[in-house]
Amino acid sequence: MRHGMRRHLARFLTVPRWIMCAMVVLLAGGVMSQAAHADQPLRWAADASADVPFTFHDPNDQSRLTGFEYDLMQSLGEHLHKPLQFVQNDWDGLIPGLQRGLYEMVMCGIEITSEHAEGIDFSAPYYVTSERIVTRRNGPALTGLEALNGHAVGTIKATQAERILANHPQVQMRTYDEETNVFMDLVNGRTDAVLIDGPIAQYYGATNPDLQVVGQPIGTVSYGIAFAKGQNAALREQVNAALEVMKKDGSLHRILARWNLWTPQTAAWAEDTSTPTIEPVNWNDYVAALHGSSGWRAKTARYVSFLPLLAKGAVLTLLVSLCAMVLAVGLGLTLALLRLYGPAPLATLSSLYVEIVRGTPLLIQILLIFYGLPQCGLNLSPFVAGVLALGLNYAAYEAENYRAGLQSVARGQMEAALALNMTHVQSLRYVVVPQAFRLVMPVMTNDFISLLKDSSLVSVITLTELTQTYIRLSSTYFDYFGTGLMVGGAYLLLGLPFVRLARMAEKKLSQPHIRRR
Repeated sequence: MRHGMRRHLARFLTVPRWIMCAMVVLLAGGVMSQAAHADQPLRWAADASADVPFTFHDPNDQSRLTGFEYDLMQSLGEHLHKPLQFVQNDWDGLIPGLQRGLYEMVMCGIEITSEHAEGIDFSAPYYVTSERIVTRRNGPALTGLEALNGHAVGTIKATQAERILANHPQVQMRTYDEETNVFMDLVNGRTDAVLIDGPIAQYYGATNPDLQVVGQPIGTVSYGIAFAKGQNAALREQVNAALEVMKKDGSLHRILARWNLWTPQTAAWAEDTSTPTIEPVNWNDYVAALHGSSGWRAKTARYVSFLPLLAKGAVLTLLVSLCAMVLAVGLGLTLALLRLYGPAPLATLSSLYVEIVRGTPLLIQILLIFYGLPQCGLNLSPFVAGVLALGLNYAAYEAENYRAGLQSVARGQMEAALALNMTHVQSLRYVVVPQAFRLVMPVMTNDFISLLKDSSLVSVITLTELTQTYIRLSSTYFDYFGTGLMVGGAYLLLGLPFVRLARMAEKKLSQPHIRRR
């Protein structure tokens, strides 16, 4: 028996070393993979571009995230004993990104409603509040829902406040995508009141000297953490358990009190009747940052601090635009050549592509490529998806430009090239296409400028370019004018060099080639 074991052991020891090394590497890789999986952070998403007081960039330090939901999520990670990773996404892309698997959770003031529950799963509520009315201090006295009849009232789209106003047909309801736009219209007199969630009313209304929060709380609003429908059930149960612990150990109370969001309604929901002395330090810091520096020197210093963020957004904007334009030029020229000189089936497909792409909105195409293609097994990164969507869209317009340029070249040019023993492809490459390219150069320049501006649409797939940076900064400081001038100037500076290069190329191409002897 022992001799048999020795023979087996001897055979094992005579296994080639490379096989043993491979086995060791595989075992080590498996152990490392399990360890890495154990340490893999939980990804959660929010729209931090304009989301005070939920998750937003600190007015005193734009590189730092803050907000009561941000603090709640950090405390939740501690209770779960897991690291967290924040993922920025546009509000409209939060749920599609969740369903696509870009992150495991979304905490962004999402109301727990039956309509929302049809598409996503919710955790237990982590905050309960109500709707509040905000009016101008010198405006009409509107302290209740019935008083809003006959007046223009603003609110956020797809919220409980919108549904409440929809049940009062005499109210002239106006819906918005961003909180800042709601309150800017109220300040400027375009609306008479705002009906909105309590935290938003407090941070946007009570902090503005021209506005006031009036009347009694209306209804009940519950916020929950969103999970992909039918997925992550185990994680959802862990989160619910951690939230319950946070309610009992006072973590939830302390965080909300620091943000001045602990109300009698919240206390009744949490069944927490304790009255610890907790200063609203985060609320005080936000108010101080919002109103503490109003002089021209402070504004100048603030604008200077914006430059690194604008430079970063400009680099991304330029990179996306250049890559997309290269794709658009190459594909557009190919489509034009196929349409004019290709076989009938390819010419028909090229025409069909141009008509379909030009007939559908670019935003829909971006969302389809980024969120729709994963359902077909093609998962693209935000940058690649943005470049691909812009390039494919503008290729259709470039194809028509090149087709017009190719048709404008005299037919005799092709005949002359063929008479010189050139092939059909050589005639196109060396004679026809260069002449057409010169003719369409001004149009190409205009298209690139348009593409540069349309690159703002890629913000819906988590890319923070110039326009998204503008939204973030202007909504943080309620400064649309100065920040808008800076961002507009950045776009202008990005486009001018290419306009200059295009003019130089036009002059170069328009000069006759004179052979010197």
